[in-house]
Amino acid sequence: MGERDTVLAELARVVLAVGRPHPVRVAIDGCSAAGKTTMADELAGVLRARTERAVIRAGIDYFKRAVALRTTYPKGSPEGYYLEYWDHAAIRDQLLVPLGPGGSRRYRTAVMDLPALNAVDAPVEVAPDDAVLVADGAFLQRPELDALWDLRIYVDVSFDEVLRRGIARDQQWMDSAEQAEHRYRTMYIPGERRYVDEVRPRERADVVVGNEDPAAPSLVVRV
Repeated sequence: MGERDTVLAELARVVLAVGRPHPVRVAIDGCSAAGKTTMADELAGVLRARTERAVIRAGIDYFKRAVALRTTYPKGSPEGYYLEYWDHAAIRDQLLVPLGPGGSRRYRTAVMDLPALNAVDAPVEVAPDDAVLVADGAFLQRPELDALWDLRIYVDVSFDEVLRRGIARDQQWMDSAEQAEHRYRTMYIPGERRYVDEVRPRERADVVVGNEDPAAPSLVVRV
């Protein structure tokens, strides 16, 4: 078993050890390009292989606020990115609260398309009480959402690595490496530095995955 497989197996053990009378809501938190989505997909796969419990996979990017409604801060600003990109009410009301204590168990995994231009008519699904939600996204430990998670996993990488991976990943849809670098330096990284400084997600998380080297991640478990 490789180092990444070992970490994923331990993460699955930690998740399945969380006891709740309602679905266990797991946050995979971290900065841009930290590897959150890949880790969440892999963790969901390991969980499905280890348990018969339903595993719900959700990407919080499908709960962004419509672009047309982001009007409080200048376009492309770190303030707009940090404070206005995500629809916290929808995340709470459509996903996390229904799966929590006394919730209806009727949830949706998307309200917007990825460009956040059009609403998505995702079906309402019903979760069993012993389900596990694995949700990945940025800023998941913000005060608007923090109390609604049952386990917080922070995927930790340096901002130098965020910049390197972000340029490599996003240059195609941003038209050039230069445009991707500009957006990371002027919007994404400043917004995420604010989150790291204000919320201190690395220190507050139940589990920290050091993902600077994805082939050999490190693991700190505090639960």
